[in-house]
Amino acid sequence: MIDVEIEVADWTAALPDAEARVRQAAEAALMQEGADGEGVVLLLTDDATVQDLNARFRGKDSPTNVLSFPAPPNPERLLGDVALAFGVCAREAVDQGKPLAHHLQHLVVHGVLHLLGYDHMSDDEAEAMEGLERVVLAGIGVPDPYQAGERDHD
Repeated sequence: MIDVEIEVADWTAALPDAEARVRQAAEAALMQEGADGEGVVLLLTDDATVQDLNARFRGKDSPTNVLSFPAPPNPERLLGDVALAFGVCAREAVDQGKPLAHHLQHLVVHGVLHLLGYDHMSDDEAEAMEGLERVVLAGIGVPDPYQAGERDHD
């Protein structure tokens, strides 16, 4: 089950197919890891909401592009929630010279991989996670997001 919740209209104003792109990216990440029977909730929201979540759950009072919240084991097989901030994501896409659609899909894959247990705290972890992101994204037609040196995830 993939539940996409679009909380702010900025997402669909900028990307009318935002829901389909988010769903495609999440499905690709889950399938790559053999977790296609697992569920995720993806929230497309604004910077203020993500800033609030970041402050409450991570002690960082600033907005960020993507946050992942793993769920405890449950019979519904829900892995957890991923929240994405429109303003941060849109600015990053412009700054990095890439389409917002591609950046969104990359961050969805990144967030879902966190729910699957991947991290990037060490260089080895980051290399493994980024390599997997490249494979998943290539499978859905999104160019390598790290080609231009993107490494800006909390």
